[in-house]
This record gives sequence, C-alpha cells and structure tokens, in this order.
Amino acid sequence: MNRQDAPALDEADPLRHLRDRFFLPEGIIYLDGNSLGALPRATVERQRRAVEEEWGDSLIRSWNTHGWIDAPQRIGAQIARLIGARPNEVIVADSTSVNLFKLIVAAARLSDRPVLLSEAGNFHTDLHIASGAAEIAGLRLDIAPREEIDARLGMDTNLLLLTHVHFKAGFRFDMAEVTARAKAAGALTLWDLSHSAGAVPLNLNADGAELAVGCGYKYLNGGPGAPAFLYVAEHLQERLLSPLRGWMGHAAPFAFTDDYVPAPGIARFLAGTPPILAMAALESGIQSFDGVEMDQLWAKSVQLFDLFETLMAERCPELVCISPRAPEQRGSHISFARPNAFEICQALIDAGVIGDFRAPDVVRFGLTPLYLGFDDIYEAVDRCADILDSGRWRDPRFAVRGKVT
Repeated sequence: MNRQDAPALDEADPLRHLRDRFFLPEGIIYLDGNSLGALPRATVERQRRAVEEEWGDSLIRSWNTHGWIDAPQRIGAQIARLIGARPNEVIVADSTSVNLFKLIVAAARLSDRPVLLSEAGNFHTDLHIASGAAEIAGLRLDIAPREEIDARLGMDTNLLLLTHVHFKAGFRFDMAEVTARAKAAGALTLWDLSHSAGAVPLNLNADGAELAVGCGYKYLNGGPGAPAFLYVAEHLQERLLSPLRGWMGHAAPFAFTDDYVPAPGIARFLAGTPPILAMAALESGIQSFDGVEMDQLWAKSVQLFDLFETLMAERCPELVCISPRAPEQRGSHISFARPNAFEICQALIDAGVIGDFRAPDVVRFGLTPLYLGFDDIYEAVDRCADILDSGRWRDPRFAVRGKVT
C-alpha cells in the first residue's frame, strides 16, 4: 500500500460528505472519538437556540412549548434506531455509572440467586459500581477472566454484567450467543454499550438483549459529560423498579404526592430533572447519523482498521496490535502495546495525532467513519513512524502526566 492510493479511496468513500457535519481543527488527525466525539457543527447553533431562544425568551414555558419535558424519551427513541431497539425501550438519563446502578439493583430483585458475575478487566467504573450495587442488593460479586465466564454461569447466577466491546483492546462479545447462554442458565444479562453504540451494528431486539446502558459522549458525539442512556426490553419494564425513585420517574410528577408510584414503561427509570442544554447537545450529536445506516459505517470502519493495521505493521512494527483482526470479534478502535506507550502517545498528540493511552502500555486509536478519511490514516502512520524513528518520544516533557491520561 502506498499513499498515492489515499485520494482515490477518499473519493470513492460514500460517507465522505459526512465529515462536513463536524468541526475538525486544521492539521489535527482526531483518533479519539471513542473517548470524546468531535463537535458537530449543528450543535453550536442548537446550543445557541436552546440558550437564547428557549431559555432566554421562553423561560420556564419551554418545558411545554419546546418539548423539554419529552427530551429523555424523544432522544432515547433516536438512539433506539442505532442499537436495534424499539423506541419505547430506550431513555436518556443520568450517567452510565448511575444507570448501571439502577439496573443492577432493579434486576437483582427479580431473583433470589446470590451472584453478580462480571469480567475481570472490565471497565473499572462498571466493576466499582457493581461492587456497591451488589452490597446493597445482597449479592456476591464474582469477577472472572473472559475465558471462564461460561464455566462460572450457573444456578447461582442472578445477573451477568458485561461490556459488549472491551474498552482497551476492542474485543467484542457475541451478544446473541452470550445472552442465550445466560438465559439458559436462568440469569439476566446487562450490557454496557459505551464502545458499541454508534460504532458497531447492534440489534438488541434480535439478539434477545434484556438490559443495557451506554454513554452519549463517545461515538454519539453528544459532548463532554453528555447524558447516558439505558435500555430495558419491553417485557421487563413493568417488572423492574428503579432504586433511585426521583420525581421524573413518578407516574404523576406534578401531583406532588408523598407516595411513590412508578411511571409506566421506560419512564420509571428517570430520576431527577433532565439537563436540557446537555440533552440538546446529545440530540444534535445523534442527528449526525441522519441518513446513514450502521452497516455502512461499519463497512468503512473495517476498511480503516485494515489499512491502519497493515501500515503500522510495515512502518511501526515495534507497536504490536492487540486488537482482534476478525471484524466480527472487535469494535471500532485499534490498540497497540509497547513499553513507553504513554510517552509515545503524548508525542503523537504533540504532532497532531490525537489518540489516547490506556495503562499500563497501550496506545488506542478510535476509528470514527463519520469524519475520518483514508488519507488521515496514512498521515497518522507517517507521523507515528517519524516519532519512533527519530526517538522524539524520549523528550522528558512527554513523560509528564496530567490528571487525565
């Protein structure tokens, strides 16, 4: 492969026009959409309207006149299209961590089985939340290596908590197969879709998924700290009761009664007042997917991965790819391991190639087909090869760690 091929690849890309929907700084190759999506151009105008017209002019009337009160359900229905769910099965609320807590505790109460099973090396907030939720729900948290999950599923398993696409190397579970095995063992499954939603094709209904959560600030481009979402299969909604019983999850929130009556359906998983400015930004991010099918995005992601992996093997062989080569076994990021990965990552960022570091020795690059081109990959690998060949990453300033790494 040589760089002369890049213009033809980009010209033939049917998704090339989507790049114009985003602000992307000149000279920057942004390969971190798996941690924070790029800013959609539409978000800026949407935020102006939300602040100046809705909040500024309409004031509190906007809860009705501008549909603020319906935002969690409305935006949830838009996410549902991207994850293969019914519109009434997804709602936007709180953070991924809070939603995990709500669903773990709610689901645990459906059974007297004692074990919450999860994967060792899962994203740490999932395990931290699981440990606290397990204590409250009277469960024992069992953390097992991936290869032992099947053997640990048994008659004592209440709930299986897994991240669909692993945050570090990108390994992807077969959702349908794992969910079916858990069901056969009599357990529910709760999926974290944070590295899946907007990145890989999902069909929660077809795969029999029962419970899921996901974040809004990665591939959905909802902005820093964007609200998260949760999914509850329709047949389970009336059986579950959130442990966080805020007024927005009440059947009649403006009746101001002392007793709690859960709202029907997915709305019972709301708690407090929705953050409207953040909701508006998330909605703009999701609308960046308008007119695009996830299968199209995934096909391009596979091409980007194959090109990146091949070029890195040729130009930067000391960075060892640890992500699965088979498309069906991975998400939409590619990761490489090497000693001094942190310093190399910082040198890349200094050179305008923004990926991220994951301890202890991984450099990770998000492949976001909405705005990433093939020439971007060639340029990123060129800059990476130059950094390694020159040894520029050894500059002491690249070893200085900020609070966020």
